Amino acid sequence: MQVIFPALDIRVKNVAKTYSLEHKGESNLFDHLFELLNSYMQDDENFPRELASCTGALQTSISQHMAKEEEQVFPLLIEKFSLEEQASLVWQFLCSIPVNMMAEFLPWLSSFCSPDEYQDIHKCLSKIVPEEKLLQQVVFTWMEGRNGADCLDSADGASQSLDSIICPCESSKTGKRKYLEPSNNVMDMDGIHPMNEILLWHNAIKRELNEIAEEARKIQLSGDFSNLSVFNERLQFIAEVCIFHSIAEDKVIFPAVDGELSFSQEHAEEENQFNDFRCLIETIQNAGAVYSSAAEFYSKLCEHADQIMETIRMHFHDEEVQVLPIVRKNFSFKRQRELLYQSLCVMPLTLIERVLPWLVGSLTDNDARNFLKNIQLAAPATDTALVTLFSGWACKGRNQGMCLSPNGSGCCVKSFTDIEEDFVRSCCGCASALRMNEPVRKDEVKRPVKRNFSVSCNNDNASDQSDTEDAHKPSCNERSCCVPGLGVNSNNLRLSSLSTTKSLRSLSLSSSAPSLNSSLFVWETDNNLSDIGSAERPIDTIFKFHKAISKDLEYLDVESGKLIDGDETFLRQFIGRFRLLWGLYRAHSNAEDDIVFPALESKETLHNVSHSYTLDHKQEEKLFEDINSVLSELSHLHEIHVPENLTELPGSSDADFLRKYNELATKLQGMCKSIRVTLDHHIFREELELWPLFGKYFSVEEQDKLVGRIIGTTGAEVLQSMLPWVTSALTQDEQNKMMDTWKQATKNTMFNEWLNECWKKPSESSLQNEMSEVGISHKDNDFQDSLDQSEQMFKPGWKDIFRMNQNELESEIRKVYRDSTLDPRRKAYLVQNLLTSRWIAAQQKLPQAAPSETSNDEDILGCSPSFRDPENETFGCEHYKRNCKLRAACCGKLFTCRFCHDKVSDHSMDRKATIEMMCMGCLKIQPVGPTCITPSCNGLSMAKYYCNICKFFDDERNVYHCPFCNLCRVGKGLGIDYFHCMTCNCCLGIKLVNHKCLEKGLETNCPICCDFLFTSSATVRALPCGHYMHSACFQAYTCSHYTCPICSKSLGDMAVYFGMLDALLAAEELPEEYRDRCQDILCNDCDRKGTARFHWLYHKCGYCGSYNTRVIKTETQTSDCSTTHQ
Repeated sequence: MQVIFPALDIRVKNVAKTYSLEHKGESNLFDHLFELLNSYMQDDENFPRELASCTGALQTSISQHMAKEEEQVFPLLIEKFSLEEQASLVWQFLCSIPVNMMAEFLPWLSSFCSPDEYQDIHKCLSKIVPEEKLLQQVVFTWMEGRNGADCLDSADGASQSLDSIICPCESSKTGKRKYLEPSNNVMDMDGIHPMNEILLWHNAIKRELNEIAEEARKIQLSGDFSNLSVFNERLQFIAEVCIFHSIAEDKVIFPAVDGELSFSQEHAEEENQFNDFRCLIETIQNAGAVYSSAAEFYSKLCEHADQIMETIRMHFHDEEVQVLPIVRKNFSFKRQRELLYQSLCVMPLTLIERVLPWLVGSLTDNDARNFLKNIQLAAPATDTALVTLFSGWACKGRNQGMCLSPNGSGCCVKSFTDIEEDFVRSCCGCASALRMNEPVRKDEVKRPVKRNFSVSCNNDNASDQSDTEDAHKPSCNERSCCVPGLGVNSNNLRLSSLSTTKSLRSLSLSSSAPSLNSSLFVWETDNNLSDIGSAERPIDTIFKFHKAISKDLEYLDVESGKLIDGDETFLRQFIGRFRLLWGLYRAHSNAEDDIVFPALESKETLHNVSHSYTLDHKQEEKLFEDINSVLSELSHLHEIHVPENLTELPGSSDADFLRKYNELATKLQGMCKSIRVTLDHHIFREELELWPLFGKYFSVEEQDKLVGRIIGTTGAEVLQSMLPWVTSALTQDEQNKMMDTWKQATKNTMFNEWLNECWKKPSESSLQNEMSEVGISHKDNDFQDSLDQSEQMFKPGWKDIFRMNQNELESEIRKVYRDSTLDPRRKAYLVQNLLTSRWIAAQQKLPQAAPSETSNDEDILGCSPSFRDPENETFGCEHYKRNCKLRAACCGKLFTCRFCHDKVSDHSMDRKATIEMMCMGCLKIQPVGPTCITPSCNGLSMAKYYCNICKFFDDERNVYHCPFCNLCRVGKGLGIDYFHCMTCNCCLGIKLVNHKCLEKGLETNCPICCDFLFTSSATVRALPCGHYMHSACFQAYTCSHYTCPICSKSLGDMAVYFGMLDALLAAEELPEEYRDRCQDILCNDCDRKGTARFHWLYHKCGYCGSYNTRVIKTETQTSDCSTTHQ
C-alpha cells in the first residue's frame, strides 16, 4: 500500500484510495478474529460457529479484494509501467516489509508453490533484487528459509561462528580469508547489560525532538516558514522511529517481560500528537502565503513540539523505571541481546538503512561498538549477510563512514568476498535453487540502470592491488565500509512528497503494515470528509438506502443463527426477508452502476473513481446467489422430510436429515456473516470516498436531476416495497427530508397523487365524488407522517353543485382558476366537470326507467359476457382481452372497458373510481380484484396484468404502472425498456436518456389530431425539437411536411433533401430583374438571421445550410447578398 498504489496514483488517478480503505477494513477483521480467539472459553457452544463465521468473512473479504486487484489494478500496472519500473516497485515493496516478517513471508510463499512456480519466483527475484551479492544473499537466504540456510552453512564447509569476525575492509578480491582471534570480552562486555541500549534509543529520540522543538522556536522568532518541508521531513522521520520503537516494545519486549505490562495508551497518545503536529504543518503548507494568522500558527507549532517532548520524556522515564530493572534482573545477557535484535527486525529494511546511521552517529565510539557487537552476538547464523548489511549501514553514521572495528574486529561478520563465495557455493549446493553460480547472461536480464548504490572504499583501485600491497593500505579505522545501499528512495515509501500524493492522504505514512491502525493512517485525509451529513443535499437520499441495507444485513447475520432450530415457519419468514433485501439491493446497485457512477466518471477529475465499486456489486450479487441457493436447499429439505417417510428406516433418515440440515444452517450463518461484513465495508468506503464528491463536483440542480433519473427508472411495485422498507430504518426527521427531496425531484409529475392512492386504506377505496382530492391514510404512521396532507382547494359535493345557481357556479369556477396550488391539468379537469356538473347531477336524480320500457333488466345493466373472439369464446372486447366487466361508478352499468362505456354514453368513465366488477365466468358481481372470489370459478384470473390503482386488466400485452404518470403504460417496465423523465413528465424509451427536455411536454394535445397526449392510448412519438405527436399522425403529416407544426424546426436529418435543392437552384436561372435582389431571412433550425438571394420558395441559411427558413424582409437591389449575422 505504501509503494504500489502511490506509484500507480501518480499515473492513474482515483484507483488507490478505495483499496487502501479495504486494507484498513481487512486489518479490522483480523483484529476482530484475534479478539475472538483471545476470548475463547471452555464449554462455549457458540464459539466454533462464531469462529467459522468470522474466518469465512475474512476469507471472503480478502478473496474479493485480491480478485478486484487482479481485474483492475494489475492490468494498469502492466500497461503503465515498464518491466524495469515494475521490478523497482517490487523491490521497494519487499524493502518496505518488516525484516522479521520477510524472514517468514518468503518461505511461506515458497511452501505453496509447485517446483515450476518456485523456479519462476526465483527467476523473478534474481531480476528484482539489485545485483550486489550481499543483497541477493540476504533475500535468497530468506527465500530458502531455515532448511536453505542450513544448506548454505554446509556448503561453506563450516558454520560461521562469531569467532571468525572480520572487517570487510580487510578483504581482498582474491577471496583469501583472514580470521582474527576472538576478543576475550565479547561475552560479558565489562558487565554492561545489553538492554541498556534502550537508553541509547531514548536519548537519541529525545535529542532529535529537542532539536525539532528548538527549530520550531527559531521559526517562531524569525517568522519564516518557507523551509517547512525540511522540518516536516525531519518530523516524519522521528515519528516513524517512535512508532516502530513502540511496536517493538508492544510486540517483543513487553510480552517477554510481563504479559500484563503495557504502555499502549502512551503509544497511542504519542501517535495522536504526531498526527496533530503533522496536520498543523500541512495546513500552513497548503495555505502558503495567504495564511491569515501566522502568529497563531507559530504559537501552536511551539506548543505541539513542547507537548510531544514532554509526553515522550515522561513515557521514557516510566519505561526506564518499570521495565529495565525487571529485564536486568530476570534475563541473561544472551536473552537481552535476542530481544534487542528482534526489536530491530521489527523495522523494514528501508527504515533500518536510515535509522542505524542516525542512531550510531549520536553514540560514542565505545557505545557504537558495543551496539554492533550485541547485534552480531544475538543474530542467528543464518543472518550472517543481514548482520553484515546492518553493520555496514551503522558505520555510515560515523565520521565519513569510517569502520568501527579496531584492527578489523567487531564490525562486520564477514567480508564481501567471502559473502560472494558463500553465495555462489550455496546456490550450487541447494537442490531447490537454480544454477545461480552461472553468470547471468545479458540477453536474459537487461538492466540498463542500477536501482541501488553502494558506498565504495576511498581507494578505487584497491581491487587491482596484490596481496603484497596490504601494508600500504589504510587501516580499517581510516576507511569507509563497502556495504551496498538498497537504492530505494525513501520518499516514495513515506509519501512525503505532497505534490505527488495529495490524493492519498488517507494512506499510512509509515512503511509497514503494523501501523495501519495508527492515527498516522489519516494524516492527510481530505478535510471534506468531515463535512459528511453537515448539510442536506439531494444526493443524500440515495445514501439513505445504506441505512436500511445495514439494518437488514444485521437481521440476516443475527437471525441466521436461529435456523439451526429447524423451525419451518421461521425459515419461510427468513427467506422472505432475504429476498426482499436482495431485490431492493439489486435495484439500488443497478441505479448506482447505470446512473450514479457514470455521472461521477463524466467529470474529468473523477475518472476511475467508481470502477472498484462496480466490481464490488458483481461480487456481492454472487454472494446473494450463493445464499439463495443454500436457502433453497434448506427449504427443499423441509419439503421432503415428511414423518410418513421415516417408517421404513426408523431413525436413520431422520439423523441424515438433521446432519445435512445442520451443515447447511452452519454454512448459511457463515455466508450471512460474510455478506454483512462485505456490504458494511462497501457502504463505509462509498460514504467515505464517493459521497463527498457529489457536494464538491455537482450542483444542487445536477443532484436533483440524478435523483430524478434514479427514481424514474424504479417501477411502482419496487417503490411500494422500497418506501416502507427505507423509512422504517430512518428517524422521523430523516423521513421528512427524504420525502421532501423526492417531491422536489418529481414536482412536475403525478408522484404525490400516486402516493396518496397507493397508501389509501381499503376501506377508503369506495366511490368518492369526482372533484374531491384523495386523502392520505395512516396505514403506516411513520411513513405517512412524512407526506403532505391534502391541499386546501375547492371541494364541493354533488349536492352542493345541484343547489347552485349559474352565478354561484361561475364564482366557484373562478376560484378554481385562482388556486395557484392546483396543477394545470387538474384545473382543466375540475372546470370541465363543473361546467357539466348540473347536467350530470340532474341525470343521477332521474327516476329509473319503467320495466315496460325494456324487455330485459339484465341487458340494461350489461350483466352478460362479451367476447373478444366469439368463435373461440375468448372473453373481452374489441379493445382488451379480459375475463371481467367493470361496473361504472357514474351510471352503475357494466362495461368491458372504459372505451366501451364512453362509446355509448354521453359522459366519461372514471376507471379509478371503480369498486365492483363482474366475473364473466360466473356472472357474479363482486369487489374488483385480480381473481374471482366465487368458489365455482376456483380463483379464475381476470387477466395476466391487474392494476389496483387504475382498475385496469390486460391479458395480452406487457403493461406497467408508472407511479409518476400515475397511469398504466404499455411496456415491460421502468428501468427495463422505459424510464420516466421528471422534466418532460412522460415515459420514454430507455434509449432516449439523452433527449431534449421540454417541461411537461406531454401534457398537451397532439398538434395534428388534438387528442390529449398524456392519457392517450395511442403510441406517441418524440420529435427532435422536444415536442410530441402520435406516431400515426407523424406518419401522415411527414408525407407532405418536414417541419414541426409547433416550432417549425426540421423533423430529422434533411441533408439529402437540402442537397437536392442546392442542385435545383444551381440549375435554375432567375429573371434578370430578380438576380441582384436579396431577402432577409430567419432560419428555423439555428434561429439566426441572415440574408439570401431572392427566390420565390427556397432560401438557404448561410450558417447551417438549412432551407427551413422564412423571409422577414425583402430588400432592394444590391450587388452583395453575403450572409450577415444579427
